[in-house]
This record gives sequence, C-alpha cells and structure tokens, in this order.
Amino acid sequence: MKSIDFQNIVLSKYQNGDTPTKTFHDLNGGIGLRTIRRWCQMILQSGSITLSSPPGCSRLARTKGNIRKTIDRADADKNGDIKQKRKFPQKVTVWLGACSKGVTPLVILNEGIVNHAVYIEKVLPDALKYGNQVFGSDWVFQQDGAKSHSHHLTQQWCRDNFPSFIGKGRWLPNSPDLNHLDYSIWDELVNIINWNKVQSKTTLIQQIKSSF
Repeated sequence: MKSIDFQNIVLSKYQNGDTPTKTFHDLNGGIGLRTIRRWCQMILQSGSITLSSPPGCSRLARTKGNIRKTIDRADADKNGDIKQKRKFPQKVTVWLGACSKGVTPLVILNEGIVNHAVYIEKVLPDALKYGNQVFGSDWVFQQDGAKSHSHHLTQQWCRDNFPSFIGKGRWLPNSPDLNHLDYSIWDELVNIINWNKVQSKTTLIQQIKSSF
C-alpha cells in the first residue's frame, strides 16, 4: 500500500471520529502511531495531510563522517532503519484507565473480538471498582468512541452504575487534555516493551504486564 493510500485512510477515519490509536490498530501497524498522530494534527489544523517531501524519496543516513543515501536494505536493517514484522502478528487487546491518581490495573482480554457484551462483563466492573476505591462516589467515567463503548447497552450500563458518566455524544477524540491515553500513555507503553523478547502471544502478555 502506498503512502497516499494510508493518508486517505487516516483522513477518512479521522473524519469518522476514530482516534489515532484505533486507526493504528485497524491498520495492523502498517504505519507508525506517531505518524498517524502527526497527520491527524495536520488535518485538525489545515483539513488535509501535507508532507514536507514527496513519499518514497531516498532516506538519508547521517553520520559524523559523511552523508550518504541508504540504498542497501541489509545495511539499513543492520543500522536499525528497518523493523522486521511478522506476517501474521500476534494481537492482544488491553484495556487501561487513567485518572489524576495514576492508571488502573490492566485488563488483558484474550477474545479475538471484544464486543459490547465482553466489555460490559470483563472491563466495566473493574473500572467501577477502581474508581470507587480511589474516589468514592465523586468521579466521572469517560471512554472513547469504540463500537463496544458506544453500543446502547454499554451506554445504559454506564449510566446505571457510574456516579457520573460522559456519554458518546460528548466525547472529544481530539483533545489531548481529555484523551491522554491516545496522546501519551499508549505510546509510552509501546516504547517501554522489549519487542526483541516478544516471540508469541504469551511473551507479549508478559512484556505488557512487566511494563507496569
């Protein structure tokens, strides 16, 4: 897939209200999360994605001694410019909450697809328990626009159980202040994980847990 194709997908998903992290997951890592965030910022500011140089131009490898074009894939790989990916990467769905006191315990879900039923059964009770333990009855729960979050049964559960709740109609996906998971925390987690040790779904889960 060409760069322009990725740009069009990111633009379309941004216009549909998808967060940078959701877009990153939907593209299976085909393009970096930092790049997606930068493009979303461009869309927010100008309504389009404008690159400073044409896609596909030669990458420059800069050293103290010289500046040369990296034209050999093996050389680029040796210097860390190419990251190898599995053809069929292992996936794990992780839920995490964040608040003024820190982050919640991780909820790791092994289900292939986390629908509203799984979300209501395995995630929301943990969020409610943590919030009540830390803040008592004086706190507000908010979530992003994922389908399992915006489902009418999920919304009803939240209204019935949380002390206060920001519904899907009031979610602000592009606010760094209200969406610190997508704008900061998930990226930090990705950078902390030792990907050289991730050889299977089990080792991926171990690395995720050890990062907290």
